[in-house]
Amino acid sequence: MRIAESVEKTEMLCGFVHEGRDEILGFDRIKVSQEVRQALADMKGKMGATCVVYSPNAKHQRILLAGLGRETTEDTVRFVSGRIAQKAAGLGVKEFSIVSPDGDTSPSRIIEGVVMSLYRFDRFKSEKGDAPPDFTVVAPSGAGPAARTAGIVSDGVVFTRNVANMPPNECTPAVLAGLAKKISRKNKIKCRVVAEAELKRRGFGGITAVGQGSSNGPRLIIMEYGGGAKGAKPTVLVGKAVTFDTGGISIKPGEKMDEMKFDKCGGCTVLGILKAASEMGLGVNLIGIVPAVENMPGGDSYRPGDIIRLYSKKTAEIMNTDAEGRLILADALSYGEKHYRPRAIIDFATLTGACIVALGNNVAGMVSNDRDEAARIMDASRRTSEEVLELPLNQDYMDMIKSDVADMKNIGIGRAAGTITAAAFLKNARNDTPWVHIDIAGVAWKQAGTKEKPYNPKGATGFGVRLVLDYLQNL
Repeated sequence: MRIAESVEKTEMLCGFVHEGRDEILGFDRIKVSQEVRQALADMKGKMGATCVVYSPNAKHQRILLAGLGRETTEDTVRFVSGRIAQKAAGLGVKEFSIVSPDGDTSPSRIIEGVVMSLYRFDRFKSEKGDAPPDFTVVAPSGAGPAARTAGIVSDGVVFTRNVANMPPNECTPAVLAGLAKKISRKNKIKCRVVAEAELKRRGFGGITAVGQGSSNGPRLIIMEYGGGAKGAKPTVLVGKAVTFDTGGISIKPGEKMDEMKFDKCGGCTVLGILKAASEMGLGVNLIGIVPAVENMPGGDSYRPGDIIRLYSKKTAEIMNTDAEGRLILADALSYGEKHYRPRAIIDFATLTGACIVALGNNVAGMVSNDRDEAARIMDASRRTSEEVLELPLNQDYMDMIKSDVADMKNIGIGRAAGTITAAAFLKNARNDTPWVHIDIAGVAWKQAGTKEKPYNPKGATGFGVRLVLDYLQNL
């Protein structure tokens, strides 16, 4: 990826067109042939439409026109840039250039759209295919810093996808911890990993209970990035990382169980955010906490009917071992609140199928105890087009997880309000720190109901990385 102020020699020069207008945005200093003008008239600028015209110009062999439609949104340039990138890859060009339309944010959105749309996970394929084409964004001189930031953010998404897409036999809790240590060494991040024996000794009852049925023992990953003022309160990011979820004794149906490798996506998101924040040099203090377990049935597995003691010292009655994510998150949230006294806590989890029932596969659910933090996340959601919708949490929902024999139980009443009662469990495990819970069960990977977007190919989406990095930049 390069940023340039003018068009140099390129295999394919790409420009944007608004529906109903006869100009190519940003091409005011570029001469185009009559054939290009005719193609411009024919394509009409419909959203996502592309047209390639072969050009005799010595500087560029082809010109690609891409329609932005009539009504543009925050996501339009990102979406259409992805279409351009996929068209370029399909034509087999080695490199191409995109002329940025007007607008300070366009170069950044072009970069995000191209990088994320050219992504593919082929680590385990014998034949890798052609390398993706390189690209240049033609933009005003002042666009450089923001564009470079967009490149780091996009790379953070790619990293998150790569880890999330790893199969469970290649990404156990220990392997995930090793990846966290690797990126920490490269990016000036402190990293500590707590293994099973210490977790038991220190009272992490949720993490040890869920992980005890697997031969791949649990880990707690703790990462510290100190980009802000010394002594300034950090933001704590917590991510659920169940590297594979069978459901445990309450075993899941076999259909689509292979997708449960994606139950680690919340933790992968936290790793991607910490990596990118450090590379950007963000002026904030961040703590990343990732409880990593494998939820397996076996002779040592925890059972329905068990009562476990969480890190918060509160007890939880186990009604269903497939409601495991809230147990490990509760421990991590309590630890983060107690030891770091943060300004805010944000957690990410592929927590409930109920979130998909409620919101589908394109919107994440959010529950919060703080108006200001929730508003900041919603603002970031609008800018990044990573959509989030807030759900309520009042005392009625808290009452739904009351237990007759323990402080709380790990599921609510029947199937009612499953996403909210899961959040109620998390709220019960911590105190009054401003907190935002984001349930990414429907958006963490591409599923049957996921809207087709060029920058969301098959597999993990990396949802949450762009959202939270935008949130952090605007604190």
